[in-house]
Amino acid sequence: MTEDKACSPPPLSLPGLFIRFLRFGCLAFGGPVAQIAMIRQALVEEEHWLSSQRFNRLLAVMQILPGPEAHELCVHMGMMARGRLGGFLAGLGFMLPGFVLMLLCAFAYVRFVAGVGAFDGALLGVQLAVLGVIARAVQRIAVHILVDRMLILLAAISATATLAGLPFWGPLLATGLVYACVRSLPLAGVLVIGLCVGGWLILPHGGMPLPAQAERVTAAGAVALFLTGLKGGLLTFGGAYTAIPYVRHDTVGRGWISDGAFLDGVALAGTLPAPLVIFGTFVGYVAGGWVGAIAVTAGIFLPAFAFSMIFFERLEAVVGNALLHRFLDGVGAAVVGTIVATLLQLGASTFARTEDWAFAILLVGASLFAAWRLKGKWVTPAIVASGAAIGWAVWR
Repeated sequence: MTEDKACSPPPLSLPGLFIRFLRFGCLAFGGPVAQIAMIRQALVEEEHWLSSQRFNRLLAVMQILPGPEAHELCVHMGMMARGRLGGFLAGLGFMLPGFVLMLLCAFAYVRFVAGVGAFDGALLGVQLAVLGVIARAVQRIAVHILVDRMLILLAAISATATLAGLPFWGPLLATGLVYACVRSLPLAGVLVIGLCVGGWLILPHGGMPLPAQAERVTAAGAVALFLTGLKGGLLTFGGAYTAIPYVRHDTVGRGWISDGAFLDGVALAGTLPAPLVIFGTFVGYVAGGWVGAIAVTAGIFLPAFAFSMIFFERLEAVVGNALLHRFLDGVGAAVVGTIVATLLQLGASTFARTEDWAFAILLVGASLFAAWRLKGKWVTPAIVASGAAIGWAVWR
């Protein structure tokens, strides 16, 4: 406690605070681990905004909540310095460089790359390489979330339900309730499992509509795209890759963007100084232009702002609730299962665009191996660049 009191943010003007976190945003390469390490080095070890112990407690809370942890940390730090307006400016500064860069990338992609035959091979190579990167990310997430047999079973059920076309909220609520009840009240858990199975048998559920049956891109209004982003932002547990299935369901599933373009957006997000959820900006632009990009981005980042800004004083106490922990553990298992199902769907769509399955499998496997064995900020950009070069050489 004494160490916490001895540490405090320095006096900063609101413009100064914004510029401070804008600088962090410009240097935010390498994913959440590198981003959090950068913030810790600057604000904890060098400037002593807060103690190392308090930072660790805060990070533990952020890792349980949905949203990109590094961005939520910036919002929280900004609030410590200058209240809620400071939190908003800090979060905005951190995300702004990646947002602007992704907008420019999306504009260039739509204007100069998409639909140009000369780039087809390179883009296919990128998409196959990204499948390997996502597979490695799923493994990383699963190791931390699926810590017992019950959670593994719930993840498998969620994957099956997703492939069968059950609405996304079904597995999330069911697995959260089941795990909370089983771990707290075993008999209630059996009852909830029975109700969930009964609901599965009674409620209608169909598969994802094919593009020929889907709504056209002209139906992609700002509100619909904002809600798409909001769903992804609220369900980002354990890393930004967990937003992929929900954003894909609402965009690819409605025919607003192709699976190939979706994977290209994920690939670009992995190379920019930004949280990976910035892929939503790309998806929104392809689906609905500048307004669509802003709408999806606002929806994805809103929870990351809101949880810190609204529950600032009560955050640690609320998340310390044991029953809530168990519910969120069950929800996390459902999210892992949904990502696995989405990876299978993306893989099927991508492999359907090539007849050379053997080489495609080899490229995915090589990307997975590289993502598994290599460490550093440069790994994902290098995998993406290698996939593009190999795809261009093989399928040009």
